[in-house]
This record gives sequence, C-alpha cells and structure tokens, in this order.
Amino acid sequence: MPHRNREQRHSEAVARPSGVKRSPQPVQSGVPLDSPEACSHRDFGLSYQVIWDFVSISNNLEDMRRAWAKLFGISGSQWLILMAIADLDQGNGVSVGEVSQKIHAVSTFVTTQTKILERMGLLNRVPSTEDARVVLMSLSDEARTKIERLSPRWEALHEYIFRDFDAEALHDVKAKLEMLKHRTKLAMQRVVDEP
Repeated sequence: MPHRNREQRHSEAVARPSGVKRSPQPVQSGVPLDSPEACSHRDFGLSYQVIWDFVSISNNLEDMRRAWAKLFGISGSQWLILMAIADLDQGNGVSVGEVSQKIHAVSTFVTTQTKILERMGLLNRVPSTEDARVVLMSLSDEARTKIERLSPRWEALHEYIFRDFDAEALHDVKAKLEMLKHRTKLAMQRVVDEP
C-alpha cells in the first residue's frame, strides 16, 4: 500500500462515516473502480479534500443567503425561493414544481413558504389559465424594487468571486460541476438502495 501522509489519512477519515472502511476494490457495473478501465489514477486524499471544499463553499453561500434574506426580513429558504422565481420567470410566472426542482425541496414546503411570501407582499400567486390546479408565481413590484436596489452590491460580489475566471473557464467549471452533480445524485441513490 502506498504511504499516505497524516493529512491524507485525516481527509479520508472525515469524509467517510466513522467505522466504514473503503473496499480495496469497489465495483460498479462489474468493473472494479480501481481498475485502469474505470480510472487511470486516483488520489483519494485529494478528492476528499475537494468534497470538504464543496462543504465550505456551500456553508459560505448559506451564510450569504441568510444575510441577504435578513435585509428582506425573511428566512434564508424564503430568499432562495424568491431568487429561484426571479431566475425562472420569463414573464408568465412559474409553478411550484419548477421552483421545487430548482431549489431541490419538496413541493409542500415551497407551497407553504410562497403563501407566507404572498402575505408579506413579496409574491403574486395566480391560477394558470391553462390548468386551474396549477398556481403560477411571480415577484411582486415591491420585491422587484427591493432586489433592483440590491443589484449593484450583488453584481459586485459576483465580480469578486469569479474575477479570475474568463468565459471559457466558467463554462469548463460549469460542465464539470454538472457532471459531479449528476454523479453525486447517482451515488446518493446507491447509498439509499444498498443495505
């Protein structure tokens, strides 16, 4: 077994549940994941550190979301819903299902929170003209005005975060993140399905 330094062993330990040992040759679709066919090289210590970097980025974004939400007097989850609606709405409103998919939340949660946001005057909810069972949501004029006032600060933050990425680099990062998002979803299902 190749020598691993203390940092690599620590990264490996914290990235797996306590007491769970990595199989020497995990198998997927009949091909060992450690085989040349599955991967030409693998540095588990590095990949575990990347996972922890994702956790850190996620926590930082969550803290930012809470800070923005506080300016509106709403929760971080409610702010996320507002941003999803703003992003998805092309002028005709968006459904609960679309928002649920965007923020990865169950539809009952989105329905409850959007009703609260509507009472606060931040959202409009109207039945679809094509299907009365579907509620279409859009930002209220009040919400749009507040968001527009914050836009310069928001754009400055985006500029700071992504200042070292040109368009090509951002496209590359986006493509790799899409791949990882898909694979982590499949991996999550394997964890659920396996005893």
